[in-house]
Amino acid sequence: SHTWFLSIIQDEFTSGKIDLDSTIRLFEKLQMPFDFAHVKHAFKKTVDKRKENTINMEDFRSIYRTIVHRPEFQEIFRIYSPNNKVLVDTELIDFLKKEQHETEGCETTALEIILKYEPIEEVRKRRQISFEGFIRYLSSDDCSVFKKDHRTVYQDMNQPLCDYFISSSHNTYLISDQLIGPSDLWGYTSALLKGCRCLEIDCWDGSNNEPVVYHGHTLTSKILFRAVIQVVDKYAFMASDYPVVLSLENHCSPTQQEVIAEHLQNTLGDKLLTSTLGDPEVTQLPSPEALKFKILIKNKKVGTIEEGMLRRNLDRQGETVEITDSENLSDEDETDETAPLCPKSDSTKRKSDRRSSPPPRKKAKMKKIKLALALSDLVIYTKSQKFVSFEHSLENQKCYENNSIGEVRARKFIKNSAREFISHTSRFLTRIYPKGTRTNSSNYNPQEFWNVGCQMVALNFQTPGVQMELQNGKFLDNGGCGYILKPEFLRNRDSTFTPQNVGRYSKPMSLSIKLISGHQLPPSNLSKTNKADPLVHVEIYGVPEDQTKKKSSVVKSNALCPRWDETFSFTVQVPELALIRFCVEDEISLVSNEFLGQYTLPVMNLSKG
Repeated sequence: SHTWFLSIIQDEFTSGKIDLDSTIRLFEKLQMPFDFAHVKHAFKKTVDKRKENTINMEDFRSIYRTIVHRPEFQEIFRIYSPNNKVLVDTELIDFLKKEQHETEGCETTALEIILKYEPIEEVRKRRQISFEGFIRYLSSDDCSVFKKDHRTVYQDMNQPLCDYFISSSHNTYLISDQLIGPSDLWGYTSALLKGCRCLEIDCWDGSNNEPVVYHGHTLTSKILFRAVIQVVDKYAFMASDYPVVLSLENHCSPTQQEVIAEHLQNTLGDKLLTSTLGDPEVTQLPSPEALKFKILIKNKKVGTIEEGMLRRNLDRQGETVEITDSENLSDEDETDETAPLCPKSDSTKRKSDRRSSPPPRKKAKMKKIKLALALSDLVIYTKSQKFVSFEHSLENQKCYENNSIGEVRARKFIKNSAREFISHTSRFLTRIYPKGTRTNSSNYNPQEFWNVGCQMVALNFQTPGVQMELQNGKFLDNGGCGYILKPEFLRNRDSTFTPQNVGRYSKPMSLSIKLISGHQLPPSNLSKTNKADPLVHVEIYGVPEDQTKKKSSVVKSNALCPRWDETFSFTVQVPELALIRFCVEDEISLVSNEFLGQYTLPVMNLSKG
């Protein structure tokens, strides 16, 4: 292997010595993952002894070994390689069966690994793998803890929309806080590129008859609605082919609502869903598969889907209809309702809203909303319907009507009527949104709402933290397409499952995690060199009885290659809902740790080995 190594590096050493930049370049050329801070530290350690800023070939070789030749890799290589130089194909097959739990096709897999990762040609030709090739294989995506066949869409995508968890964002236009922060198109671009499939757009009247998007009654800056739709048009299907839902929180006058309808049609063209896929009489929501490359509008709607489609065909849309909404004072609404769109009045005349009976809970205030038919008629499968009660929905709600429920109210339902909540989400799309008092854009834990089958659990994508890490981790599943099929017990309308009492739905899984080592972790903020005092938390998120966390010991002053060799065992009752999170921290003092990094994924996506 010496000659192979020399053949790659010698061109850089024509003058005998190289500096740090060339050292980094060589690491790139050798195609090994490396961290700048750690290579720089090893380089400095070498040159500090001799008061110059360059190294020779032998120095480079020893730096390379320090970074790349991990002792834990050598240990496992030795177990399977009697001569400690190469693994012949049968030895590699042995490794795949025993360590990687591969069952079928090991001969083929072994050969593929050799051809893909063995850098030394003569070893490759002999169908063997050297330590260099073995390291490259172990450091590759093929050895990721995330199951390979779950990195593409593998679930049944032909069930109705309400059978899926859908990646959803709240106030997508904000990129910091909710009161004075900037609104930015980047909020939409980045959410779509992360596979988010439900975006929120707060629309208000703007000057020159151009609607604007911002957080109403606050000092957040404004962006043009038109510009937002151009971004959606450009980025909607880059990360995923499956449908995007634009959740409009509409505060515009009828005139500007018509402008909104125009922009949607002109910019999105054929991508915009403007009619049902089959029969205008909708008895079941269509599937993500049937709606591929389509954009759906979620907004209040007047009358039936059929009437709207007739109107569109006759081009009779320049009218406005007034609907009356009963607002409960106790309800948290997404935008401060102190400035309603139309003056409140106690008028009892009701146009078009045949079914809205004010709930008797608290004194209801009536609010009239003027709706432009041109916009109303663009709403097909996602009609926003005020949530009254589970009972009311069961008796009156149509399958294409969906509710938004604030986190506080939703949490009460989980506590007091989980079974009814699950029965509701098995039938209707349900969106959960953060309470209005989270003005700093903080997030709630989405897990408790996924546990009862809520499809659109909307988070502030701009806010880093555990909540977004759970969101990102969950939606790595199914190829990161933004739609995940819910477990059967959250789809079945007769299910008796509740998160508090999983009963016969429990499928206990024993999970054993061996924490071996870390490699090239980010150095501590307190370290002048490349040191840290790392520890690892292993956390399970899921139904209440699965929630648990364990932590490792602390390895002192080592971020390059800390070694733990600790085993953690868990029993997970409902693995289909569980996520596992690995979080690495730097112990700064006895009372505080600093975040270094994390990785979260669904328990069912864990790959053995």
